[in-house]
Amino acid sequence: MRAVCQRVSEARVKVEAATVAEIGSGLAILLGVGRGDTPAEAERLAGKIARLRIFEDAEGRFDRSLLDSGGSALVVSQFTLLADTRKGNRPSFTDAAPPEEAEPLYEQFCSALAAEGLLVQRGVFGAPMVVELVNDGPVTIVLDGSRRAT
Repeated sequence: MRAVCQRVSEARVKVEAATVAEIGSGLAILLGVGRGDTPAEAERLAGKIARLRIFEDAEGRFDRSLLDSGGSALVVSQFTLLADTRKGNRPSFTDAAPPEEAEPLYEQFCSALAAEGLLVQRGVFGAPMVVELVNDGPVTIVLDGSRRAT
């Protein structure tokens, strides 16, 4: 499981030109679910992201989490985060979980974030989406939540 977390002042997801999810200050989270990922990994990664200290305190240091800042999360499923580009010029997506495995883990990740007390907005799993965001900082953190990570 891989997550790209962007600190945002605002973000939204559109499907067929209609806004389906929107947040103000918080995190836009692009989530890739890999083959063999587990519910425990989804829970662990959600907890880590909720507590990731990438929001500034009064002194301007990264010392506040999403929970501390009162921000929201916008979670978008993105299997392309699992792309393997080691061979040739066409990415391989064989490491990405198939939709029937990925969607329940995506939903579990979102539910785990919500269980932390966060407002969680979601993209539409499997749909072509337009993601609009204003990266605040810019701050972008990549987390690999897999127990297989090195």
